[in-house]
Amino acid sequence: MPRPTTLVGAADPDDNDRHANTTQAGHSRGARRGVAEPGQLSVWATAQSTGPVQRRGRYVPDSVKHPARMLPAIAAHAIGAYTQPGDLVLDPMCGIGTTLVEAVHAGRDAIGVEYESKWSDIADANVAHAHTQGATGRASVVRGDATRITSLLPAALAGQVSLVVTSPPYGPTVHGLVRPEAGAGVHKSDNTYNDGDKGNLAYRDLPGLADGFAEILAGCATLLKPGGVVVVTARPWRKRGELVDLPSAVIGAGIAAGLVPVERCVALLAAVRGGRLIARPSFFQLSTVRKARQAGLPMHLIAHEDVIVLTLPQGEGEAA
Repeated sequence: MPRPTTLVGAADPDDNDRHANTTQAGHSRGARRGVAEPGQLSVWATAQSTGPVQRRGRYVPDSVKHPARMLPAIAAHAIGAYTQPGDLVLDPMCGIGTTLVEAVHAGRDAIGVEYESKWSDIADANVAHAHTQGATGRASVVRGDATRITSLLPAALAGQVSLVVTSPPYGPTVHGLVRPEAGAGVHKSDNTYNDGDKGNLAYRDLPGLADGFAEILAGCATLLKPGGVVVVTARPWRKRGELVDLPSAVIGAGIAAGLVPVERCVALLAAVRGGRLIARPSFFQLSTVRKARQAGLPMHLIAHEDVIVLTLPQGEGEAA
């Protein structure tokens, strides 16, 4: 069973440093870590530099077009905390390949599954780019539906995966990119998955998303080593004013897949400066919060991702 990992110290990098992303991954980057006592939160200081700074030069330019990118530092910290060099890391919903890129840079091997060919092509490009920068791990991307992951990947991988790192979609419409337009406010782009393909989990309601994600996790369980770890990032969101509790749905999906929850951590989306959190909201987050407050709703900016950590019990494997 993994031990909780608490970052008790955090670097204060210059946001203009193009290599700042390499300081975010916990003990493998020299950050001081402690072990949380039972009942304490494990906090990952994963936004000391912004997402664009973390990706600058490390990912191909088209990576910014994905509507819901995981912070590289979150994937890097999970890989550093729960694996050793040479281990195999899996992301069943790999998008632009963030988990894969951070794995190969850390000397791990990785495999990703991605539903949309547009993003799987970019993931391939990002892995190739990582190798031009000296990454020593191997990685591959498989295009397909991760709810059928055991039919997509070779049977020989059963029981070989040490770590799964992934994140479910937060719905069909996400933040995307904006640019100002004279007299027309802002133009929004790259804010939906696959132009409305209803085969994507993003287009399911919460129960349907949870069911589909449970199928994905059940497939991952057959690929995990006994004692292997699953790390899922998720955050709640509001739909027509009602809170949608995605983290709890992820825990339920994991239990349904035969996995055991062992930690619930916090991955900061805000920087830590002088003991204070410095939020890094998107344009849309700020706009949503401002409109809600104008309407009398006491909404606050989201400054973290929930990190759900589950494990495959020892003694269980392909039958999980």
